[in-house]
Parts: sequence; structure tokens; C-alpha cells
Amino acid sequence: MKLDILWRGPLMSCNYGCDYCPFGKRVDGTAELEVDRAQLERFVGWVESRVGDTLGVLFTPWGEALTRRWYRDAIVRLSHLPQIRRVAAQTNLSTPPGWLRDAAVDKVALWCTYHPEWTERPRFLSHVAELRARGVSASIGVVGFRRFFAEIESLRADLPADTYMWVNAVKDGSQSPYSEAELSRLLAIDRLARDNTVEHPSLGQACRSGADVVSIDGDGVIRRCHFVKAPIGHLYEAGIEAALAQSLCRACPNDHCGCHIGYVHLDRLGLRQVYGDGILERIPTQISRTS
Repeated sequence: MKLDILWRGPLMSCNYGCDYCPFGKRVDGTAELEVDRAQLERFVGWVESRVGDTLGVLFTPWGEALTRRWYRDAIVRLSHLPQIRRVAAQTNLSTPPGWLRDAAVDKVALWCTYHPEWTERPRFLSHVAELRARGVSASIGVVGFRRFFAEIESLRADLPADTYMWVNAVKDGSQSPYSEAELSRLLAIDRLARDNTVEHPSLGQACRSGADVVSIDGDGVIRRCHFVKAPIGHLYEAGIEAALAQSLCRACPNDHCGCHIGYVHLDRLGLRQVYGDGILERIPTQISRTS
């Protein structure tokens, strides 16, 4: 079986407190953290049992995972498994990357978000440079608030030219839509930025979620993706094969899809070909796509 898994446990706390993020202000208690750690350990054990499969894992926590030792240990542990093609995590990159010294770095990738209101650019860039020195793939990105535009452009100038930098459009109503001039600035940073400015019509559209990519929560509930709440199975009961067999209809049941980790799997957009093997960590293999 070849499958990519988006795994999200109950962890919700973050060491940053971005005003636009509803989760950065949550503090998980000791008991909640213990549950998260136990669920992650169970999942890693399941992956270890899947000898002969080809699996990709992306950790997409509500909070910041890499400040927690059990996530760092899990990534290192998974990276050494022959059945793992890639293990990746979304992170604010606040944790120094020295913990990757024990990982099989050719299988590790990080999806790194720069938060200029919570860290200094030189510190963030020093962590990016260490990832690069260690041979760890990483995409770098920023939320595209207008107040960050100058900092976004400075970050792009400071990054190596071959490091992919993405921009997440702000489309929650907290600021007005971008003008064409503003969008041009963003496209100069990220040639795929236009894709993220759209709530893509998706109802009835063919999607690979539930086919070769699924979302799994800490309890083991399997869903087509993070944005389709109906379960299709349970990892530790009937198993993943039964869940995939029940998800025979690949048409999206939602009206729209506006998040990258969802719409990237819509067939009609052709983005899976753009990102190729870098789809988990959001690194395109080719970005000469016309919008």
C-alpha cells in the first residue's frame, strides 16, 4: 500500500500567540499532553508495523509540535523506517534544529512558517541555515498580511534562491482582497500564490483524498481529509484498507476548498503534478505553471 497520512493529535498549545490564530492562546495541561504523547506513540507503533508499505506522514498539529520532545523523537524514529518515504511537520521553526542530528535527514522535511511578530528574522534564518547544512528539505512561508509585505520581501531576499517560499493569502475577512498590484508583489515571491487566494469550488469534484491521502486524528479516526468531518474508518479497528475501500466515491462533498493541504489534491487543479514528491512539505518540483 502506498499512502500519505496527515496526522493531527489533540495538541493545541503553541509558544506563539498570533492574534489571527485561535489556537495560539491555548495552554494544554499535563493530562492533555500525556494523552497527546500516548496517541502519537500508538500511531508510530502502527507505522512501524506496516512493513512492505510505502508511507508518507505529515504532522499538522493545531499547536506547535516541535517544542514537544515526543514529536521530535517520533520524527527521528520514523525517518529510519524503510516503509517511510517522507516524514514532515508544520512548524514555526522556533526550536533549534540540532535534534535532527540523529535523523535520517534524507527522509525528513519541514513546512516552516515565519511569524515576524514573534521572532526576529536573523534568528529564524539561522535555523533555516542549519536545516540546509544538515541536508533537511524545508519550505518557508508567511501569512500574507499587508503589514508583513516588506518583511516578506526581505525574507525572500535573505533566503537562498533555491529555497521555495510560499505565501498564504489572508481570506478570512480580516482584510480586504488584494489589489492586482499587491498580488503582483506576492507572485514575485511565490509564483503559486494565486492558487491560495481562491476558495476553490469543489462540490462534486474529483479529489485524491480518501484514495491515496487521508487524515487521521489522535484517536485513530480516519477521514478523507481535515475538512470532511465524516469518518471513513478507524485505524486501530477495521483498519486502513477497509477505510479506503469504503471511500470509493472520490467526489468532494464540500462546496469550496480554500486550504492548501486540501485543494492541492483536487484533480482539476493539477497541483499534485506541480508538487510531485514534495507534496507533503509543500515544495514544488516545478513552478513554471501558468495561473
